[in-house]
Amino acid sequence: MKFKSRNFDQASNVLEITGLTVRLTGNDKADPVLDAVSLKIRQGETVCLVGESGSGKSVTSLSIMGLLPKGVLAATGGHIELEGRNLLELNAQAMRDMRARKISMIFQEPMTALNPVLRVGEQIGEVLDTHTKLPAREKKARVLDIMNQVHLPDVERIYRSYPHQLSGGQRQRIMIAMALILEPQLLIADEPTTALDVTTQKQILSLIAELQEKHGTAVLFITHDMGVVAEIADTVHVMKLGRIVEHAPVETLLRAPKQDYTRQLLQSVPSLSPRAPRAMPEGQTVLAVEGLQKVYGAHGVFSRREPTRAANDVRFSIPRGRTLGIVGESGSGKSTVARCIMRLIDPTEGEIRVAGKEIATLTRRQLRPYRRHIQIVFQDPFRSLNPRWTIGRSLIEGPLNIGEDKQAALARAADLLTLVGLPDDAVHRYPHQFSGGQRQRVAIARAIAMEPDVLVADEAVSALDVSVQAQVLDLLDELQQKLGIAILFITHDLRVAAQICDEVLVMQHGHVVEHGTAAEVLSNPQHAYTRALIEAAPGRSWDFANFKELQGA
Repeated sequence: MKFKSRNFDQASNVLEITGLTVRLTGNDKADPVLDAVSLKIRQGETVCLVGESGSGKSVTSLSIMGLLPKGVLAATGGHIELEGRNLLELNAQAMRDMRARKISMIFQEPMTALNPVLRVGEQIGEVLDTHTKLPAREKKARVLDIMNQVHLPDVERIYRSYPHQLSGGQRQRIMIAMALILEPQLLIADEPTTALDVTTQKQILSLIAELQEKHGTAVLFITHDMGVVAEIADTVHVMKLGRIVEHAPVETLLRAPKQDYTRQLLQSVPSLSPRAPRAMPEGQTVLAVEGLQKVYGAHGVFSRREPTRAANDVRFSIPRGRTLGIVGESGSGKSTVARCIMRLIDPTEGEIRVAGKEIATLTRRQLRPYRRHIQIVFQDPFRSLNPRWTIGRSLIEGPLNIGEDKQAALARAADLLTLVGLPDDAVHRYPHQFSGGQRQRVAIARAIAMEPDVLVADEAVSALDVSVQAQVLDLLDELQQKLGIAILFITHDLRVAAQICDEVLVMQHGHVVEHGTAAEVLSNPQHAYTRALIEAAPGRSWDFANFKELQGA
């Protein structure tokens, strides 16, 4: 791949952080959250800050923005200089004046960052209201102009739309428009593409690069995706436990990392090359789907809305001990299929057979005895676990519902925690006392507590950093070998699909456009859409584990 070959030696510093230390307030004995962090970003430069969850990346960005939670964290040392001013010395009003005008930030999840009851045009306009005194007509023209710059379609319609009426990629473009409307010197992007599919991710990264080139903006890009780093970075800083442990130009860091921690991060990145095919087991088919359809908006004779076919004639089967992956962009129908199979929503047509039983037409009451055969692990375990329940109570809920003895269920819960690599005393703790990767292990333990035949994993590792992601994928593989579970794996990450799936099914606009073994689909795709997905995968031409480019890339 062609790395950026830009020289910043003559460029002026936009931001310079020197010896930044952040501590928990009221606890001087605790280790610092940030320990003497130093970095600089020059005009037009993209600096990537990488590291595992808890390394201090987001705390660094919040420190720059002056948004550290009061009474929880406080900067106790160092300097953050912008235009010769130490941001740590500014009062609240002065920092408010700096935000959007000099420094802007794009957050990871636009749906939580945007106000759900305000039209998006008004929300972009609020930035101008805060920092300028433009008349209404000129303000709207400025908003429409920045919306055009971020390549939103039909900007007059989107100006009047609410966040829930837009796609994930469109909402992220609104966030970028808000961040750049006043042309700040520094743009901080905190995991802005983590939850996006590969094609939308590619569009957002190209957009940030285009706007950076146009406005000369310096960019601090926080990510755990090394593929994104390979595509966009000029300089990379690696963080571990609140410290910068290595920094270098991107090509130097990817080809010759010096620190063991950096090498471990790179070697945790899953390869786009499919894993070696596994021998086909003798086990019976435990999940069979035939002619599955889900149509929305088809109710009522006088309805003017065209019905939306979210899933159309989907068919596949999974034998015991095998993994089928469903990949595609947002809106392709992946999660609709998963929710139909789980009967979280009702299919419009088709058959769903789980362990030999047809469940597509069963009522909720009739379904209860069969739910134990198919369980699901969601993308965000913190939202799927009850925060007021101990882990033990969450693990025994399902078994108790099907009549298992409470003491036996508790004993089994301790065994399950050991099986997923957690201490058995975790049964007495609460979800907030675990890291994201540990919570996902709890969610997996809860699912297999029911001894299911099929496990549905809906974007189960997309929010995890690469090293934790690798651990969870290894765990699923180990559990599959021990328990013989069939896995339906929903993902937009082709690297993950290549490493865990035996077969891959590609969906576009509710239709299956390609289906075959992982090697066939990912190494020799036949459909143009599959080829486009693979082409859009960031860092696709880089062998991260061996610190080199792939031959022929």
